[in-house]
Amino acid sequence: MRNDKTNSENFRNLVIEVSNLLAYEATRDLETRETTVRTPLNLTAKVKMIIGKSPAIVPILRAGLGMVDGILRLIPNAIVGHLGIYRDHQTLQPVVYYNKLPDDISERHVIIVDPMFATGGSLIAACDLIKQHKPKSLRAMCILASPEGMEAFEKLYPEITVYCAAVDERLNEKGYILPGLGDAGDRLFGTKEKG
Repeated sequence: MRNDKTNSENFRNLVIEVSNLLAYEATRDLETRETTVRTPLNLTAKVKMIIGKSPAIVPILRAGLGMVDGILRLIPNAIVGHLGIYRDHQTLQPVVYYNKLPDDISERHVIIVDPMFATGGSLIAACDLIKQHKPKSLRAMCILASPEGMEAFEKLYPEITVYCAAVDERLNEKGYILPGLGDAGDRLFGTKEKG
């Protein structure tokens, strides 16, 4: 994934795979109940199902979209909201430009997804917005984080767990994670050859 020669198709597939693995950890504490289903062989089997409404996945646009399919492979009945947040390149502050959350988000466990957790600003803004709706629980998933972003986030939201594949060395003066993997959105969607 970090290799600058990895094309968009392979990058997308790797993001999906890592997201799927992270989703197992991010959902392991959700309450389940045992139920009985009929199998195609006309027998019954006991299975576990999440109690209550299915979780809501909320990707931070646009790069967060790349993580959704990996989670849906584990929880196919999850619903997907969307938050458009970008980081102003001058101030490094988050700007919310789109908000389409489920109407019943207060009845759901929510997983915010964004591959890159750099300054923490976008994730903090997403949590600020979603917490107003009082979800059953709130957690976040990212592929790559910076120590600075994690520290800033934990000061404001120590109760929210972030499931992360790797924490890199640091941020540079432009707020990019180093050594990083480039711009995840560009690499997912092919808008730049190498990110």
